[in-house]
Amino acid sequence: MKQINWFEKFLGSGFYTGYIPFASGTFGSLAASIIYFLIPGTENLIVLSSMILVFFLYGVYVSYKFENIYGKDPAECTIDEVVGTWIALLNLPKSLLLVIISFFIWRALDIIKPFPARRSESLPGGWGIMVDDVISAFYTFIIMQILFHYFKLS
Repeated sequence: MKQINWFEKFLGSGFYTGYIPFASGTFGSLAASIIYFLIPGTENLIVLSSMILVFFLYGVYVSYKFENIYGKDPAECTIDEVVGTWIALLNLPKSLLLVIISFFIWRALDIIKPFPARRSESLPGGWGIMVDDVISAFYTFIIMQILFHYFKLS
């Protein structure tokens, strides 16, 4: 059986939010929102895109390990929620209102899993865990861009 070291647990569980016994995905998204809001420079497209890319690629690797230990799409693995949260916030100014609206839209779409998100859960390895959240996050990204650019929400 593969082991998960402390670093893999820390990042793979979305800064240990995956070990909260209820709503771990929501807490993972909340942690990612706080990081986005508090760390300087995350509103920069290059900075946030780089963070997303690194966490996505690492997420595919580590979520596969989580799945081998905890079972199919385990609640303990919330790095996918971190990546999804950051995708939803791409290309937006830092605004508490936008972060809150994005958080709720993102959580709803992550739960609903619009096409083809639910279908992508069956992808092998860590891909299924990560890709379904990326798809739902992309829908959130589109909605947030419309709210910001066309309805001038900020």
